[in-house]
Amino acid sequence: MSQPIPLVLESDRPNLTLPMPIPFPAETLLLEGPDAIAFAQGQFSSKVSSLEIGQWQFSAWLDPQGRVRALFQLARLADDRLLLLLRGGSAAALVDALRRFVFRSKLTLTALPLCALTTGPAQPIHAIQGEAETLSFGCGTHSMQITIEDDGNDAWRLLQLRAGWPWLPTQILNELLPPALSLHRLHAVAIDKGCYPGQEIVARLHYRGGHKRHLHGVTLSQMASPGEALRFDGREVGCLLDVIDTDSGVEALAVLSDDVFAQVANGRLNAFEDNLVVSLDTQWPA
Repeated sequence: MSQPIPLVLESDRPNLTLPMPIPFPAETLLLEGPDAIAFAQGQFSSKVSSLEIGQWQFSAWLDPQGRVRALFQLARLADDRLLLLLRGGSAAALVDALRRFVFRSKLTLTALPLCALTTGPAQPIHAIQGEAETLSFGCGTHSMQITIEDDGNDAWRLLQLRAGWPWLPTQILNELLPPALSLHRLHAVAIDKGCYPGQEIVARLHYRGGHKRHLHGVTLSQMASPGEALRFDGREVGCLLDVIDTDSGVEALAVLSDDVFAQVANGRLNAFEDNLVVSLDTQWPA
């Protein structure tokens, strides 16, 4: 059995402060107790029971209609201890929502104090490492570090945007189905692990298809805001997720309707409102 990973973020230091505002704070919560794994297996969309100590996986919490309430990186720190690093949203709000489903399960849910997210050295993907006052999530070419010291290094954002790892603005929560975020590609949803909220919708979309919106990596002709709706020929046809202004242009993850994607000419879409031009770079499967 792998050794437990110490959680080093529960600092007892008085007057713990971080520079404010933090553009991408580490919203984290703990799920721990004898029934923690069983509870997570029954509520979350990934194969939690197969997650080994010292590893993380993408996962989500869906509503009964299959819409994504929360997307997160789920780390197993010990036999009975899980850490959720949210990719958008509030840890405190998620704890309050999950508590309504605990019933008699022997577990506790705790939103941890606000920390920062910074970029660390390359580390094997899905590996977890804890040391000093930092917890690192291995992401292959880099690591994503939760720390109480913010050094302002957010290079992880662009690396993960280009890999198609969604980050969900608050206004997008409870709006999108897993295929729109390519969650099956990230192994964040399972169709063969038993019941969980939204599982029937996930299975139906996987086997029968029919979902009309998918995830794209795009370049924008001008800066836009994460969560902003995309309007094409007078109708809403998608939305923006993460948006980053880089030296080579404004890069973004966008969810787009398939009928709009079919109108791409020379890799560009020109009929968006506010004179926005969208260049299509990458399309990810559902």
